[in-house]
Amino acid sequence: MYPENSPHVPAQRAVEVHHPTPYPPAVVTPAPVVPVQPNTVPAVASIVLPDGRVVTGYAINPAHPEPVAAKPAVSRTAVNVALGGVGFLAVCGGLILLTSFIAALTAFITQLIILAAVIFGGWIAVQIFSTRGHQGGTTVNIRKATFKRNHFHG
Repeated sequence: MYPENSPHVPAQRAVEVHHPTPYPPAVVTPAPVVPVQPNTVPAVASIVLPDGRVVTGYAINPAHPEPVAAKPAVSRTAVNVALGGVGFLAVCGGLILLTSFIAALTAFITQLIILAAVIFGGWIAVQIFSTRGHQGGTTVNIRKATFKRNHFHG
């Protein structure tokens, strides 16, 4: 690091050595054993009560259910994030459906307006080009007198 002929001496530092502290090994406890009823009938047991009565019967140990494995806890934050994502997707889907509905409704109203314009325009055209005033026969205007099928209107 330093050249050999350099007058500088590297600074000496106090060095501390840390030794790790070993932890004792973890003790693994086995799962409790579930008692099982014997295949043979146990012997009859008799008990004498303090008042002198004798009770006879079988001694049966109560059956214990198997221990249920503990389910890992789900954090509240994870549940909230998942529910928020589902809600966000539902809102997005609803907005897409709403947008589609508005576009379809706009197109339908536009078609109704065009249909009304065509019908109204056709009615106007019929009014203009029809010969409604001349439906009864031939009309001849001679000097402000109108003859219509042998009838004189003066």
